[in-house]
Amino acid sequence: QETRSNEESTDESEEDESEEEPKLKYERLSNGVSEILQKDAASCMTVHEKFLALGTHYGKVYLLDVQGNITQKFDVSPVKINQISLDESGEHMGVCSEDGKVQVFGLYSAEEFHETFDCPIKIVAVHPHFVRSHFKQFVTGGKKLLLYERGWMNRWKPSVLHEGEGNIRNVKWRGHLIAWANNMGVKILDMISKQRITNVPRDDISLRPDMYPCSLCWKDNLTLIIGWGNSVKICSVKERHASEMRDLPNRYVEIVFQFDTEFYISGLAPICDQLVILSYVKEISEKTEVECCARPRLDIVQPLPESCEEISSDALTVRGFQENECRDYHLEYSEGESLFYIISPRDVVVAKERDQDDHIDWLLEKKKYEEALMAAEISQKTIKKHKILDIGLAYINHLVEKGEYDLAARKCQKILGKNTELWEFEVYKFKEIGQLKAISRYLPRRDPVLKPLIYEMVLHEFLESDYEGFATLIKEWPGDLYNNTIIVQAVVDHLKKDPQNRTLLRTLAELYTYDQRYGRALEIYLTLRHKDVFQLIHKHNLFSSIRDKIVLLMDFDSEKAVDMLLDNEDKISIDRVVEELENRPELQHVYLHKLFKRDHHKGQRYHEKQISLYAEYDRPNLLPFLRDSTHCPLEKALEICQQRNFVEETVYLLSRMGNSRSALKMIMEELQDVDKAIEFAKEQDDGELWEDLILYSIDKPPFITGLLNNIGTHVDPILLIHRIKEGMEIPNLRDSLVKILQDYNLQILLREGCKKILVADSLSLLKKMHRTQMKGVLVDEENICESCLSPILPSDASKSFNVVVFHCRHMFHKECLPVPNTVSSVQFCNICSAKHRGPGSGILEMKK
Repeated sequence: QETRSNEESTDESEEDESEEEPKLKYERLSNGVSEILQKDAASCMTVHEKFLALGTHYGKVYLLDVQGNITQKFDVSPVKINQISLDESGEHMGVCSEDGKVQVFGLYSAEEFHETFDCPIKIVAVHPHFVRSHFKQFVTGGKKLLLYERGWMNRWKPSVLHEGEGNIRNVKWRGHLIAWANNMGVKILDMISKQRITNVPRDDISLRPDMYPCSLCWKDNLTLIIGWGNSVKICSVKERHASEMRDLPNRYVEIVFQFDTEFYISGLAPICDQLVILSYVKEISEKTEVECCARPRLDIVQPLPESCEEISSDALTVRGFQENECRDYHLEYSEGESLFYIISPRDVVVAKERDQDDHIDWLLEKKKYEEALMAAEISQKTIKKHKILDIGLAYINHLVEKGEYDLAARKCQKILGKNTELWEFEVYKFKEIGQLKAISRYLPRRDPVLKPLIYEMVLHEFLESDYEGFATLIKEWPGDLYNNTIIVQAVVDHLKKDPQNRTLLRTLAELYTYDQRYGRALEIYLTLRHKDVFQLIHKHNLFSSIRDKIVLLMDFDSEKAVDMLLDNEDKISIDRVVEELENRPELQHVYLHKLFKRDHHKGQRYHEKQISLYAEYDRPNLLPFLRDSTHCPLEKALEICQQRNFVEETVYLLSRMGNSRSALKMIMEELQDVDKAIEFAKEQDDGELWEDLILYSIDKPPFITGLLNNIGTHVDPILLIHRIKEGMEIPNLRDSLVKILQDYNLQILLREGCKKILVADSLSLLKKMHRTQMKGVLVDEENICESCLSPILPSDASKSFNVVVFHCRHMFHKECLPVPNTVSSVQFCNICSAKHRGPGSGILEMKK
């Protein structure tokens, strides 16, 4: 295994402490590659999904597996291998070298082509489908771009595709398109039409093309990525519309993205919709202040129409980077696996996209345990290296080390789940650091349940130092989690030291409740006047135990006590409650008042008693009680109200007993409230009361004003106005008179409106009746006389007959109708008159 020094290790980032997670991870290709590069230097490499092919400066070509182990070796030339090309099947390889040699041969067949040129051959590219017989083609590039095609008798026929613009520096063949770069720029050839469809000139002609070579990469069959100098262009090959053809190629190229980079480009590759760019970097040395070679950078950028957005940037420490030039670096990639190979003379580094395991590793390294745990839960089916439980336990330990005990305890719920062994282990760990209280709130109480000893240990911890916390746990925890007898005894022991401690007493009552010793629990609750006493009584039906404790319950909470007693009348009768409260009339009133609100008739035998209770303790509700009660003795009520000078109640009772005049007199004399007097008179609707009211008010100007403002719709105002003494000053008289006139005018208008409506309706109905009565009535053989029940028409039509037909459609023979008693000749239908349907006057008398 290769030993790595700090100088030779591959850094994922310039700053190891950076908070930004790298997008790629790196590892050096070792094993056989290390052996090769100790004696030789890498010049080029190509990548297939099954293997790698590495060319060296000493003319060797090595086939490697993805771990870097050597599987095959070819001695091609004594000098540098310039380029290696593989078809898509990985069965044929093309190699060219600096001494002009070109070889194309089958890795698994005897098929082979050799050619030696008189100049260095920089590039070679075999057809992607070279394995097929009708695609036996490859191109080479030195001073010319030559296409070799195998023809008749397996002979190879060369043809010149391009020449005259300097050396061919790079070539990439994808589908039916060949892209190559020479000293002037990049060209694309369509192999179907054998037409060159574009020429993309290079931007910076000051750079030597041999020192800063062009990088080409096909993203797909129609998208070419060009990197040259510090310029990147992404070109899209498109079909030309038929109307634009003329003498032009049927395809054209559009540059969809173009931007410049900070450093010189040594290679590029696509990754989804982004780009991976290998950059050659120069920097000024701090010691010598001379420009020198820096570590190459591998950047991921997001192309934009005229710029790019940097996603990540990593500086790579490759062996011998201080001596390398831009042309010494190459970037190759495997499309299927998103693997990127950075090739330099002394090193080969593999970059790959980080998976979830790598992401979790980085989060754990940065101590971001919460995010690591979340990532592991989301990707639990895909991660291979990590386990959610291990991450969670590490997170708990981390929180404990930081002193965040409560958060660590809270996370135990989620992380430990139903693993009782881990729960008990963590509880003992928290006990060792004195933080049992922190984990107490999060201990499982159902599925799973821990050993009783665990819960008892926590309860004892609270009992020694925190009575309130102990009480909270007893209330929240089910009683079957621990040995109740042990805890009860512990509480009793503590009460011997502090017998009046309300918290311990309340907790002891709860423990007795769990232990079904309800009587002892009820005693404690009543002593403490605790709100749970009602819940305890309801839950365990302890009504027989509280028959003699009703006063205590009422003193504690009268509302709840009354509600409970009324809800359970079958268990504690109304009479029993009233008897128990005999010496506490104020509580007796509360009970009877609530009873009356629920049902006006249940406590009717106590209504007489309630009059005094309301008068003494709750006067506001006395009048409503008198109004709603039908069992209240009015004489008794009137006596009490008069004794206490309760005017409103006395007025109501007088009016209810029929003494309206006395009631009105009391309103006028005691209350001196004209509005109430008027309202009372309106309610009684008695003319004599209005007369009394006017007589009483006639010498009181404020009362006269009130009467003038309110009397108009009930009594003729003239009666009041005539009685006003001459010269009496009445406040707001003008306004009152104006109001009377307005009210009168309104009444007139209303009457006129009603009259118009009545007349219109009467006329409409009269017309309707007239139309109805004008209609004919069919008389035929089926009709009968309603009196004699014989056919209305005689069987012999030649005889004369008289028939009377009413509007109600009843028909009679004239001789069958009774002779009217009145002088009027109008006749009415006997049937309809008897049924009170109204008169049916004869509309037709038929004679023949």
